[in-house]
Amino acid sequence: MSTSRRDIRGSIGWIAAAIVVIVILLAAVAISGLRMFYIFAPVSASEVGIRFSSGQIKDIVPPGLYSDFGLQVEIKRVSSSAVHFVASDAEVLTSDRQRIGVDVSGDVFRPVYSQRELLINKWAQYSTQYLFDDALKATIDGLAKQAMKSCVGERTFDNNVIGTARDELRNCIDDNLNVLVEPYGLSVNNIVVPNVTISPEAQTALDAITTSRLAETKAKQDELTAKAQADAAAALAKGEVLAAQARVQEEARQAAVTAALLEAQYRAEASSIQARKDNELLEANLSLKINEALASAAKAKAEADLANTLVQAGIFTSNPQYTAWSIAQLNASALKATDKIIFTPEGTTPTIVLPGEGIQPVIDTTP
Repeated sequence: MSTSRRDIRGSIGWIAAAIVVIVILLAAVAISGLRMFYIFAPVSASEVGIRFSSGQIKDIVPPGLYSDFGLQVEIKRVSSSAVHFVASDAEVLTSDRQRIGVDVSGDVFRPVYSQRELLINKWAQYSTQYLFDDALKATIDGLAKQAMKSCVGERTFDNNVIGTARDELRNCIDDNLNVLVEPYGLSVNNIVVPNVTISPEAQTALDAITTSRLAETKAKQDELTAKAQADAAAALAKGEVLAAQARVQEEARQAAVTAALLEAQYRAEASSIQARKDNELLEANLSLKINEALASAAKAKAEADLANTLVQAGIFTSNPQYTAWSIAQLNASALKATDKIIFTPEGTTPTIVLPGEGIQPVIDTTP
């Protein structure tokens, strides 16, 4: 048991001695400025990690936890968040030698992880701007003023101050500043020109110019309004004349259409009447021809019927005895078996008395 205790005490002693040695070494490293390791060093989501070994860039790493051991090992962090800046210049000369004050604000961005080659190449020159916001703002302030002077100096006072010129000035500064920060591996965005200030004298002149332009614009507007009203009145009058002409033309057209319709109706009725007359004449002609044909047929029939009679008459005239005989034949053929014959002397006429009450038939046979 005693031996085991001595072994445990010996192990504890060795561990304690090792810890003391490590502490002494760490203290020596800290005093000397040597960095021998880092353990679970964090790189946040809005940062890019740069790992160093012996003062040289070892690697560019994305967000995460990192550890390293070695001689002069270290990890530094570059923020990828936007750094807002405001740059002001109280006196900037325009191309027509007017002094104005300009304020410019925006956001500047350092290289991100996808631009790690840019970080490696630019680190030696611009590591201070990459690590410290104040240094970055100071750099951007100077570059923004340079862009302001360039853009304002290219334009006249009016083209920097009045109307939509402010937007053109902002676009110019945005373009120029992005060109200026490109060698630093930086980029800018959201550039605005919130203020353009001018001297009291320039403000007075500007007010006068603005008033004059407003008056000129109003005069032109009044002129355009008057012309528009005159044009409208002329157009109305012209429209009324055209409407009247159109009405007259339409009435004439309607009259012509009515006359044409009446003429067509008249022609149609006349044609109908003429056709009716033609039909009646045709019917009359046909009726006449029919009657003539009937008359001719009747005449022919009568002549045929009369021919026999004429022949008989000729026979009777030339043969009296035949005529008497024929008469006797006719008389004989007229008698019937029931007929009563009364003979009277030649040249007398018998008197016939119809029987009745109190009347006796008497025949006077005296010659």
